[in-house]
Amino acid sequence: MRRAFPFLLIHLALAAPAGAAVPVEKSPDLWATVNVCDTPDNPNRIGIRGSMPGLGRTAVLSMRFQVQFLARSDGKWHNIAEKADSGFRRVGETRSRVLESGFTFRFRPPAAGGAHTMRGAVTFVWRRDGRVLKKLREITEAGHRSTKGADPAGFSAAICQIS
Repeated sequence: MRRAFPFLLIHLALAAPAGAAVPVEKSPDLWATVNVCDTPDNPNRIGIRGSMPGLGRTAVLSMRFQVQFLARSDGKWHNIAEKADSGFRRVGETRSRVLESGFTFRFRPPAAGGAHTMRGAVTFVWRRDGRVLKKLREITEAGHRSTKGADPAGFSAAICQIS
């Protein structure tokens, strides 16, 4: 039995493809973040940024940015009905590169004081020849690299409060 165990390990190592791809759902390159939140340079604005990896085969990549608010009445997140949806935006065509994009929305602060508590939701779509290959949705999280358009530089958050 001792001789069979090393042989089994070698056999399993050879059977696994080198650099086996991580499923896109678990990729560290698939994320959404708030990268702008009511700053002096961007007052009353929320910026949402997303990142999506290629699938390993050529596809057209698109993102849709939506803003959600936390309702005090039920404590749940809801999509904002007007002026808070970018629609699907083509971000490029790739086989394996990681593509990023973002969208910024403007809101009026609450008239009675307080703050709007908001977050982003990004829908990612990969298409080939007009056919959807994959569609996923991510909610904004903190801690992601947020390069282009972040205010302040490097800012990354899960939620935003506009007051």
